[in-house]
Amino acid sequence: MVKTGLTKRAAIDVAEALADIAISPPVNNTVELAGPERFRLNELIQKYLGSIQDPREVITDPYALYFGAKLDELTLTPTDHPRIGSMSFEQWLDHNGDVLDAKS
Repeated sequence: MVKTGLTKRAAIDVAEALADIAISPPVNNTVELAGPERFRLNELIQKYLGSIQDPREVITDPYALYFGAKLDELTLTPTDHPRIGSMSFEQWLDHNGDVLDAKS
């Protein structure tokens, strides 16, 4: 259990989107949620490492598999019309610093 009084903003973004989806007419399709920024996975990891003052460099392996699957530039990104949350990755790191520090 994490000892913190903070409500995680990203969770609030998701809850607000789900509440809106629940009271909206059916879309008969998948509804995607995304943050306001787009990153490569190696960029996210490097930003995280920087946030915990970890000097390691992230080296990208274009042939590495992700849980056994080959990824391309768009594999883990939303399609054309996702619902966009308001929290940037930088803000998420700031709000989750206590959790990240405890796990590093």
